[in-house]
Amino acid sequence: MTFFRDVATSFTREMKPTLADPSWMAFGLVQPILYLAFFVPLLDVGGSTADALQWFVPGMIVMLTLFGTAMVGWSLTEELMSGVLERFLATPMSRPALIFGRSLKEMFPLALQALALILLAWPFGLQLHPIQMLFGLALLALFGAGVAALSYALAIAARHNTSLFYMVSQSVALPLMLLGGVLLPIENGPGWLYIASRFNPLTYLVEAERALFAGELFTTTVLWGVLIAAGTAVVGLSIGAKAIRKASL
Repeated sequence: MTFFRDVATSFTREMKPTLADPSWMAFGLVQPILYLAFFVPLLDVGGSTADALQWFVPGMIVMLTLFGTAMVGWSLTEELMSGVLERFLATPMSRPALIFGRSLKEMFPLALQALALILLAWPFGLQLHPIQMLFGLALLALFGAGVAALSYALAIAARHNTSLFYMVSQSVALPLMLLGGVLLPIENGPGWLYIASRFNPLTYLVEAERALFAGELFTTTVLWGVLIAAGTAVVGLSIGAKAIRKASL
């Protein structure tokens, strides 16, 4: 019970600045909206805008989750440099609870942004499948919690070289997104690119989200997405907990 109380304390502490100034959550929607406005018309050539949205919106939400959580460790680098984190490490609070609470906090603004994106696309033809879509958002919450924890672990490892955090996070997140078929169908590319995408875990999550947004639920595609999201959460939170346990004062 003490661990869960510490997680709640960490979560509440991180949520207060977000609730005090929610404007940055709206700013985070600018890039996905621009993609919807200027990229979707290129996809509906020979088809319909509704079909293009049904395919494209899930990819945008995955991209929002990936980049939104991959960069959250930057805030921890600032706390490391200012000494704020050291003060928390000196308290009786559980160290893993600090990471768990911070990672769970990241799910709140991402969920609101994802819902806003869905509602914006709805009048233009996006078909709503509420149960499947909510399940898809739950999968992304699992995935995002794992990625956020990995981001915090990277921030702790790069505490003496903050530029290293930015270089590594971008060098990993960008290839994952491009090879995951977020923007364009990978199957339309050369064979070697499709084969390479099969080794990218994000590909299976993107495919699962598209299946869920199309109204599917109990399919192999969705099952692969569940395994990837759950696996990322377990691995990410485990690495994050290990990193903060070893963090020195």
